[in-house]
Amino acid sequence: MDHRSILHLDLDTFFVSCERLLDSRLIGKPILIGGITDRGVVASCSYEARVFGIHSAMPMKMAKQLCPEAIQIRGNSGIYSKKSEEVTEIIKENVPVYEKTSIDEFYVDLSGMDRFFNSYRIASELRKSIRENTGLPISFGLSVNKTVSKVATGEAKPNNQLKIDYGVEKPFLAPLSVKKIPMIGEKTWHTLCSLGIKKIKTIQEMPLELMEKVLGKNGITIWNKANGIDNTPVVPYSERKSISTERTFDKDTTDVMKLKGIMLAMAENLAFQLRRGLKLTACITVKVRYSDFNTYTLQSRIPYSSADHILIPKVMELFDKLYNKRLLVRLIGVRFSHLVNGGHQINLFEDSLDMINLYHAMDWVRDRHGDRSVLRAAGMEAKTISRFNPFTGEPPPLLANRRS
Repeated sequence: MDHRSILHLDLDTFFVSCERLLDSRLIGKPILIGGITDRGVVASCSYEARVFGIHSAMPMKMAKQLCPEAIQIRGNSGIYSKKSEEVTEIIKENVPVYEKTSIDEFYVDLSGMDRFFNSYRIASELRKSIRENTGLPISFGLSVNKTVSKVATGEAKPNNQLKIDYGVEKPFLAPLSVKKIPMIGEKTWHTLCSLGIKKIKTIQEMPLELMEKVLGKNGITIWNKANGIDNTPVVPYSERKSISTERTFDKDTTDVMKLKGIMLAMAENLAFQLRRGLKLTACITVKVRYSDFNTYTLQSRIPYSSADHILIPKVMELFDKLYNKRLLVRLIGVRFSHLVNGGHQINLFEDSLDMINLYHAMDWVRDRHGDRSVLRAAGMEAKTISRFNPFTGEPPPLLANRRS
């Protein structure tokens, strides 16, 4: 009987690795990436920072207290998106079926490949190709299912690989912390600890009915995963249908010039991301969240476009309709959705050749020198846009230009 062969790939400290490709002086130093204000959070951190107890989603202020010498970087979502696309293309060219679950994480179904090639060899060569062609460290786990492969990747890190042979899934998982099981968060962890359950082996030895009684349907799923049982398929990758960006203010504001400047810059940046990804949008959404946390959105359909001079005025029009000048604003955001493939060759621009050449020139500069290297004067206020959501994965809570 043939068994499934599921590969899990994870780029090691992806954002940090990208920054180190740009600046080799960061190698070996504790790095924090994310919002650098008191209200910012750590989006990613280097292994050197983790030894101080720092982890993703930790308040940046707390991280700096734990490791004052850490280098803080705002991050550049455009660079991360571009490097992620490079990795995706390599995987796409070399495997039959892959699933991209985030900007830096992939599953590959190599089932049946052993009839022609060795799956572990294929996985090793794929990892080698990614490292040589992108310069990024990457780890993988290979087993019969997603759960065991993902856990194996975690055990292989940093920058290594691990295969779990068929039939030894339970012994491999048994001595590990229950925290290693995908889907177990802090709340479930504390519930299990309160019951004296800290090792996966304990769950393996428990009756399924008891786990269901304690945690409901989630208990069944956790019990199965702890026993190395997971029939979840690798879902063929399809691109996101929207991109978005948001800005949360350090201090709630009613400064309309500041708000409009940031809104303009966010729209400009997203329009560039559309063009770089050869995408067009047909729907614009603007979001405003006030200091009382009430959130309002306004949406408009437009002809397919990725042109600044079409998208930016519509974004500003929606903002003007939505904005209540009497209330303090906590957050603003823009989203482009209903995306399709397309470029200027399908009548993207209806203006003169000069306008087309201008866009090409600006985009060329941005590709070479960063997303924020060319800005409209009115958008200079927004050189710290956060939470850009690229096409390729989960939205990283990052700011758009790099500082250390």
